[in-house]
Amino acid sequence: MPGVWDPLSARLAAQAGFEAVFLSGYAVAGTMLGQPDIGALTQTEMADVAGRVCPAVPDTVVVVDADTGYGNALNVQRTVDLWEAAGATGLFLEDQVWPKRCGHMAGKQVVERGEWLAKLQAALDRRTHLHITARTDARGPLGLDEALERGRRAIDLGVDAVFVEAPESLAELEHIAASLPGVTLVANMVETGRTPLLTPAELHELGFDLIVSPVSGVFAMARAVGVAFEKLAEVGTLRDDLDLLVAFEEFTDLVGLPDAQIVDARYNL
Repeated sequence: MPGVWDPLSARLAAQAGFEAVFLSGYAVAGTMLGQPDIGALTQTEMADVAGRVCPAVPDTVVVVDADTGYGNALNVQRTVDLWEAAGATGLFLEDQVWPKRCGHMAGKQVVERGEWLAKLQAALDRRTHLHITARTDARGPLGLDEALERGRRAIDLGVDAVFVEAPESLAELEHIAASLPGVTLVANMVETGRTPLLTPAELHELGFDLIVSPVSGVFAMARAVGVAFEKLAEVGTLRDDLDLLVAFEEFTDLVGLPDAQIVDARYNL
């Protein structure tokens, strides 16, 4: 699942052939707020983005980051309601202390194991269809053994997938897979992050079958737009650098102009 942050990025992912995407809190915080992923993004802001992304790609599975659930068990259940109303297929629910931070940043803290498990249970009790992924960030502050125990306890609750965030070696990935059999395991491939970058085929061989690339698109976008703007600022035009751009018609097709014109013609006889 590539990370997306708005309807346009979701459509680009679908156009590229992805059947599922991940609405990334990291990417949304960066693009909507211009801020790092350190807990500034609110529950209703994320729900609003999800409510625009999901209808934009109706044939695509959309899993939406839910951070810590934005509070206690009652808040988690409201998050489930909002995500389902938006059209999400699944969510990730983590065990960090709020305000959380990106899983590949230093200085993370996690709540007591029981508090996180209670929130997972609340999500499971409330959902009608959401795929629930239990994400633990305990490997950093408390060690891999505690992260694995949290994963086991989450499996006992009946979650659909387990995500041990930020393992730092191939050996750790192998140990996670061996220690948590019988459940879908998530691997988070963050370019220039803490975890070794592997292909989906390599990860499948290890035992990981839900693969997320949450920042690939937003990092590529930042680089590409930055390059184009630097050239525009330097020269004043991109007439000699059209290779940096999509064509006008290509973009209007991407955002659905042909379909809009059909509707417009139907009702404007």
